[in-house]
Amino acid sequence: MLFNKPHLEFHTLDMDDGWETPAGYPSGIKQKILASDIDEAAKRGSRSRLLKFDAGTYTIEPFVHDHWEEVFLLEGDLIVGNDAHGEGGEKFEAKTYACRPPGAHHGPFKSDTGCLLFEIHYYDED
Repeated sequence: MLFNKPHLEFHTLDMDDGWETPAGYPSGIKQKILASDIDEAAKRGSRSRLLKFDAGTYTIEPFVHDHWEEVFLLEGDLIVGNDAHGEGGEKFEAKTYACRPPGAHHGPFKSDTGCLLFEIHYYDED
C-alpha cells in the first residue's frame, strides 16, 4: 500500500472550524488535522496537525507513542510535567520546540493561558 499525504498549496485555514478532541484527551484540548496519511495500526505514514489547549486545561498521565513527534509551540504557554492535579512542572513560552523519538515518555501537560502547537508525527521508513 502506498502512503502519501495530499499535495496542498498555500491556502487559508479556517481557525474556527474543524477542531475535535482527540481520543483520550480532556475536552479542553482540540486538534485540527492539516494533512495525514498515518496508519498507526500498520505503523506507517505521517500526520501534521495543530493542537490547542484552552486556558487551565491539563492532562494527568504521561504520553508515549510508537512514532516520532516534533512539536513547535506557536502561541501561549505549555507546562510540562505537572501532577494529576495540574500543579508543578516546567513552563515553556511560545517559539520553543521539541523532537521526541518513539517510546519517549513525555508530559503530562498544562497551559495556564492556553496555547497553540504545530505537530508532525511520523514513522521511520522500513
